[in-house]
Parts: sequence; structure tokens; C-alpha cells
Amino acid sequence: MEESEFWELIDATREAAEGDPEEQADLLVDRLLQLDPETVLDFARHFEARYNRAYHWDLWGAAWVLLDGASDDAFDFFRCWLIGQGREVFEGGLHDPDSLADLLGDFDEEIDGDGEELGYAADEAYEQLTGTVAPDLGIAPAPAEPEGSSINFENEAVLAQLYPKLWDRFKG
Repeated sequence: MEESEFWELIDATREAAEGDPEEQADLLVDRLLQLDPETVLDFARHFEARYNRAYHWDLWGAAWVLLDGASDDAFDFFRCWLIGQGREVFEGGLHDPDSLADLLGDFDEEIDGDGEELGYAADEAYEQLTGTVAPDLGIAPAPAEPEGSSINFENEAVLAQLYPKLWDRFKG
């Protein structure tokens, strides 16, 4: 699976789900079930590589502002959700997390920001196709700690300074 095909699947399922991440995950499983198991593993490699790339302190800070706090698990699910938003939002958010204020449309804390199910879509499809658990993907694991410099998430002045657009839009 080429990278462009990966993003086409993400975009098509997000649009069909009208932005609902749980519905997007269900649609993604359905689409992946139409592929052969090796292609599903290719999709999983693309997803996991992007998930690992997003393990950055500055992105975690943006998630903290958006979600009004983000535990380890919440940040994991946020990274899955961010991938589900498509290439433009994902790459933009990685490059400049504060730009998420401009890249995101409406943001509903009740449904947005949590893409836990998206993270399991490829595994679920592979298991349904083969009857076995997906093998190791053979890609480098995520770093033990997020990349970059740690941020004191409890200090609102620091968050407002680091993420002025996000702060104004979601906290102001």
C-alpha cells in the first residue's frame, strides 16, 4: 500500500463517518476487509509509523489544551484521532501544534480527540481476514519518552504562551 492509498482510506472513511471517530473506525475495518491480509499489514505499518512520529511533547501540550487535560492514554488516543483527521491536519499538527486552531473545524470534546478505535482497525480487520493476531509489523518502536522538551502542563501561563491560537480559540 502506497502512502497516498493510506491517506485516501483515512479521508474516505472520515468523510463517510461525518467526523465521528468511532463510526470512522467501523468503516475503516469494513474497507480493510476488502483487501488482502498483507495490504492490511501495510496499512497498519503506515498507521503505526505516523502514530510513533506524533509522540512529541509539543503535540501533547496541544492535546492538553484541546482536551482540557490529557493523560498518557488520552494522548495515545488523541494521536490516533489526529491521524484520522487526514494528512493535512496530521502533518500540520506535527509541524506546528498551535496551527491545529486553524486546521480543525468544529471541535466537540465529547467525540473529538479520541480515536482509540482507529488504532485497532487494522488489527481487527487482519484478525477477521486470517483468524490470527497480526504479526509484528517490523517497524521501529516508539521512543520510550516523547520527543522534544517536556512541558509543565499544569502551568496555564506556559500553555497560553506556547499555544496562543489554541488557547484563544478553546480556552479564551
